[in-house]
Amino acid sequence: MVRIVMKFGGAAFASTEHIQNVVKKAIAEKEKGFDVVVVTSTMRSVAEEIAKMVRNLSDNASKRELDALFSTSAQLASSLVALALQEEGYNAVSLTGWQAGIQTDALYGHARIDEIDVSRLEEHFAQGQIVIVAGEQGIDNLRNITTLGKGGAETAAIAIAAKLKAERVDIYTNVDGVYTADPSHVAGAQKLKEISYDEMLELSNLGSQIMHPRAVELAKKFQIPVIIRASERDTVGTLLKEEVEMEKNLMVRGVAYESDVIRLTVGYDAYSNASLADMFTKLAENHINVDIIVQAIIDGLKPTVSFTILKEEFAEALRVLEDSKLSLGFSFADFEIGLAKVSIIGSGMASNPGVAARMFDRLRRENIPVKMVSTSEIKVSVVVPQDDMIRAANALHDEFNLFQEMLL
Repeated sequence: MVRIVMKFGGAAFASTEHIQNVVKKAIAEKEKGFDVVVVTSTMRSVAEEIAKMVRNLSDNASKRELDALFSTSAQLASSLVALALQEEGYNAVSLTGWQAGIQTDALYGHARIDEIDVSRLEEHFAQGQIVIVAGEQGIDNLRNITTLGKGGAETAAIAIAAKLKAERVDIYTNVDGVYTADPSHVAGAQKLKEISYDEMLELSNLGSQIMHPRAVELAKKFQIPVIIRASERDTVGTLLKEEVEMEKNLMVRGVAYESDVIRLTVGYDAYSNASLADMFTKLAENHINVDIIVQAIIDGLKPTVSFTILKEEFAEALRVLEDSKLSLGFSFADFEIGLAKVSIIGSGMASNPGVAARMFDRLRRENIPVKMVSTSEIKVSVVVPQDDMIRAANALHDEFNLFQEMLL
């Protein structure tokens, strides 16, 4: 029988009415003849209450116990969905991550999936059951409960689908699909009927909160079709797949932006003291993600390297640099706050020269200064003052005529 995996975000479990809506969607797919797996996310209100209790009890809580605690939130959601399905007369069973066969490494809070044993899921399918799996969790080789961190539920959903050879994964969110830009801030933003894995991966990495990059990467690796759709209303959604019909499409498919970017600049007395490998290895060892990197080596001036990080990692990055100043050999470190990253994305950019020139020209005409630039075959990102972020996004959306998206 054909399988389908349905993943629901935390907002889908905010009340019994919301849970009944999840049940209705699961029943609709079961009635079409699918074997159905529902993957639940963390119930936000429960997770917040757990976090509050932890803060009141401990200033240095064990990561192992935190994973055991926070895993219960998605388990509550899965059991409630199973109960509601049973009340509607359907045979349903809830499983924790480890019961569903999700095996992970031992990195608490940010575990990665090593393998999934779907034999138990197959047994429940043989009994005609709808299976509800608590997302964002698994078990390590010492049988400790682990949580998968940000994007864990949708990543687990994709991984389960890959092992089951499911027809597709439906990701139910608080939006009804992927848009050319954030419709709440960019005038004329249009919903895309289809988007490629590569384009979605760039959007996810560049500020879109719709789907986590690790889930997109897994979907691409195993070629799992994914539909991103609204959880609270019936919509067509956006299909995520390998290739989209480009002939009727625009070379730029979307605009993304990310606020609270900080530029760090490290300077050296001499080029011989500079080692990019040493610096970025040290930052990586401390789990600090670096984005745009620009090195400047000019005769007569001290060499510098600038890079961007997110606001929440700024304090840790400064601490690491200061603690490692002697070994890294730099003479000074400076920073600039109040910045944002604005990007244009599109697979068609690779075969259409001049896209970056149009982008820079439009920003110049809008009097928006560009402080850093990063490019790939399918995206161009610029760092601009944060006060100009929304204006820049709207200008670029207009420049590349994204309000005329043809796939609706």
